[in-house]
Amino acid sequence: MANGLIPQKIVSVHLQDSALKELKGQASDLPAQLLQPDPESCIERNPPEPDTMEDPQSPGSASTRGPGGAPGGSEPAMDGDRGVGSVEHCPLHLSSCHECLELENSTIESVRFASAENIPDLPYDYSSGLEGLADDLRPERDERRVNVMGKAPNILLYVGSDSRDGQDRLQQVRSALADCVDTDCYTLYHLPPENALRDPWPDNCLLLVIATGEPVPEDLSRRFMAYLSQGGKVLALASSFTLPGFRVTSKSPLQDTVQSLVFCKADGSLLRLSILSSGCVYEEGPGEPLGPGKLHGHLDSEDGDRLVVQVPFGIHGGEAVLCQVHLELPPSSPVVQTQEDFNLLKSSNFRRYEVLTEILTTLGLSCDAKQAPALTPLYLLTATEEIRGPLVQWLGKHVDPEGVIRSSKVSLKFISSYTSEIEITPSAIPVVTDTESCSSENFDFEIYRQNLKTKKLGKVILFAEVTPTTMNLLDGLMFEMPQEMGLIAIAVRQTQGKGRGKNAWLSPLGCALSTLLVCIPLRSPLGQRIPFVQHLMSLAVVEAVRSIPGYQDINLRVKWPNDIYYSDLMKLGGVLVNSTLMGETFYILIGCGFNVTNSNPTICINDLITEYNKEHGAELQPLRADCLIARTVTVLEKLIDVFQDQGPNGVLPLYYKYWVHSAQQVRLGSAEGPQVWIAGLDDSGFLLVHQEDGDVVTVHPDGNSFDMLRNLIVPKQQ
Repeated sequence: MANGLIPQKIVSVHLQDSALKELKGQASDLPAQLLQPDPESCIERNPPEPDTMEDPQSPGSASTRGPGGAPGGSEPAMDGDRGVGSVEHCPLHLSSCHECLELENSTIESVRFASAENIPDLPYDYSSGLEGLADDLRPERDERRVNVMGKAPNILLYVGSDSRDGQDRLQQVRSALADCVDTDCYTLYHLPPENALRDPWPDNCLLLVIATGEPVPEDLSRRFMAYLSQGGKVLALASSFTLPGFRVTSKSPLQDTVQSLVFCKADGSLLRLSILSSGCVYEEGPGEPLGPGKLHGHLDSEDGDRLVVQVPFGIHGGEAVLCQVHLELPPSSPVVQTQEDFNLLKSSNFRRYEVLTEILTTLGLSCDAKQAPALTPLYLLTATEEIRGPLVQWLGKHVDPEGVIRSSKVSLKFISSYTSEIEITPSAIPVVTDTESCSSENFDFEIYRQNLKTKKLGKVILFAEVTPTTMNLLDGLMFEMPQEMGLIAIAVRQTQGKGRGKNAWLSPLGCALSTLLVCIPLRSPLGQRIPFVQHLMSLAVVEAVRSIPGYQDINLRVKWPNDIYYSDLMKLGGVLVNSTLMGETFYILIGCGFNVTNSNPTICINDLITEYNKEHGAELQPLRADCLIARTVTVLEKLIDVFQDQGPNGVLPLYYKYWVHSAQQVRLGSAEGPQVWIAGLDDSGFLLVHQEDGDVVTVHPDGNSFDMLRNLIVPKQQ
């Protein structure tokens, strides 16, 4: 607790008199300074007398303690007046309480074995206090919150000395693990060297992560080995820590270089990825390993040096996975020096997480998808005050007596204020009309308004912190609301994001997520070429960034037909278009999502800015999602106006400037089909290709949901 640990488990036991006297004698022999509270502790507590035991309070207890530790500010209870022999039910902390942290391991073990009955090592359940411990023994408990070893869900991170490098490593390891496991189910704690030697952490450690290039002191190494022998789990990341049968050998030419790793998963399948090497490998060493584990990884080279090994240890299920690759380092790490290395690591970033997840799962952790965040209400916002009056009047005429506008996909109930009692479901969402109550850390409406420079588009905003998908929110409004009101739905998170076809769209925090309503007359240049809408939206995202002074060389590009790319290497955004023709008007919903601040699992716009600054010594500032959504809508309106005035030729020069396909080779029909060269877009927005015989033909996608440029087909002539 002195180092910020939260009590995870408190168990009451009955002790025999002899055990209490033995404990009293051992505690009395300890140096006085061991019984003093740590000055850095966030909880002030009086040190207990040698012959007393404090009555534990559960984390959720209603009792409160005053500054001196007494309940409710009253005087501390004097347990010593009762005498040791009179104690019948003497509670003893067996978890991370101050007294237990200061006792030697032998004392803890002696107390355990002195119990009159067996003490179950109870699993931890966040939803209950002491009164709920019995419920944890039921087999139907929530499996995502219970581990097979029955220990508190603590992951301890040992990064060596408390230096600046050590603190940086701690943050890197913590960040990497937090992206793999559900931090609502596991707690990540720093384990400083002094605590690793002194405290009884093995009792409450589900996984020990050793991530330091410094030699592990011999006494600490013995402590780690003892933890393993008791059934503990260890993950070593670029560490000198090893086990019998292996030794760490330095190969300095490999240090901090990008290497190709072949990783074998538990099911025998192989992953190939680019990874940052520590400069060391594993070779056979003294001692006999218990047996080879299923996980292993080696360099994709003639030597095939071992970089990842799984090592069972002891007879109680202990296990370690030892790695000499930097699974904890992101591609943006300062260790990565060249643009080529950054590109290789970013291209493999998803597989890096796949390897780390496989290792953590093998070591007994749950890496299931995190629980979806709770849905939040929508807020009705207007970019200008002039439009708010007509909007409120229109709503008054179109809502039903209950204030609801219904559609086949979602019902929107317009209310003046929101309380937590109002239910929110994917099919029924409240819309708050009081703009003053809208507040978000991730979306600044004022920034959006300042950057929106349109005549119509994006003027009326439905904003949600968390919503199922923005594509459904405008369904009941799009055909009725006057076109000049320019509807847009914006969300920080989506729980059911939609991609092309039946694909899902991942929507992590840091994405710019929106669905924009655009109305296009059927008998207009764009109305006759609706496939161009997705091209214009992709182009608008790229131009929104690259038209900012100083950002023109950020390598953001468009990929036909509806993707936003970093160079020609990685996707960081996409566009989904649904169009409905009613009368003489196309009502088009343009869904768009692109990564702005979320580096994982692939790449984001701010990654590109960081790399540009590093390469050119520039100081470009990171960008925000709210700003870029507004700029994108502004650029799109201008592109539509140009297209309606000049046709495709008015926008294609800018599109070709940013696209990734110039002279690109593709195959028709299948991987063995004839080879063709991409030449541009035809008058309807489909690809034009040069065939080997010199003919230029239009090609369409074959309908596969993975890559629109795979298996292109030549449509039959009508």
